[in-house]
Amino acid sequence: MLSLIQIVLLVLSVAQFIIIAHIILSWLINFQVLSLRSPLVASIWDGTNRLVEPVYRRIRQFLPDLGGIDLAPLVALLAIYAIRVILINNASAFI
Repeated sequence: MLSLIQIVLLVLSVAQFIIIAHIILSWLINFQVLSLRSPLVASIWDGTNRLVEPVYRRIRQFLPDLGGIDLAPLVALLAIYAIRVILINNASAFI
């Protein structure tokens, strides 16, 4: 059972990395440091967008409209962190 918890924690770490990469990439694109005209940047942006948008879409259903501020990535990161804490604190119950 401990191996299963470790696998779930690994998946959560990868999801956390993808969300942070998506946030940084969106900032770099919005501040015109990177251009979507570059095929590499466009493919990375499209790939990360396809991974995180279904999660963000569900979170945005519950969040109020704040204009241009998108809190979905923050809520997703907080949810991942909360799940990690719950799993780590309760790991002894599963052993």
